[in-house]
Amino acid sequence: MENGHTTNANAGPLNFEDVVLPHLDAAYRLARSLTETDDDAEDIVQEAALRAFRYFRTFSGGNGRAWFLRIVRHICYDSHADKLKGAGDTFDEEKYPGSQLTPEMLLLHEDNVSLIEDAMSDLPERFRELLALRELEGLSYRELSEVLRIPIGSVMSGLSRARQAFRGALAAELHRRERPASTGSAMTW
Repeated sequence: MENGHTTNANAGPLNFEDVVLPHLDAAYRLARSLTETDDDAEDIVQEAALRAFRYFRTFSGGNGRAWFLRIVRHICYDSHADKLKGAGDTFDEEKYPGSQLTPEMLLLHEDNVSLIEDAMSDLPERFRELLALRELEGLSYRELSEVLRIPIGSVMSGLSRARQAFRGALAAELHRRERPASTGSAMTW
């Protein structure tokens, strides 16, 4: 399997480039959501691509996206488990410049991103992973089942709990941010 090809009984030869490379962005977004750092996410995707190439002969067809994201996920948990516990980076406007955005729009966007990142960081890893794969990557329940290797019923119930936990974390984060402004005593001069 040195040439990056394997065969599929239904569709003929499969090509590594066709099965894995279209999913590099999704793999990066998943790794980024689990590690919360750009450098670690890039390292994980690179390692996952190498591992996928090395073991491409074991891919027997089916959903290449789910197969590749499962590799990314395993590398995140196997090699970077200690880093998964760390705090996330704050949104850096210089890294992600907006196009034709006013300063007010940028401020609101930064606040929203920060709010969501802070709420997500309060969730258990399993919930963050489910939400990232479903809401950010758009994986179907079947694809989630394949990636996580759990029954579809567990995917659906897990997503329900993850969404509920996210709503609670978001409400708590909003409450935390509003409290300092509302607890100040009125000063008379």
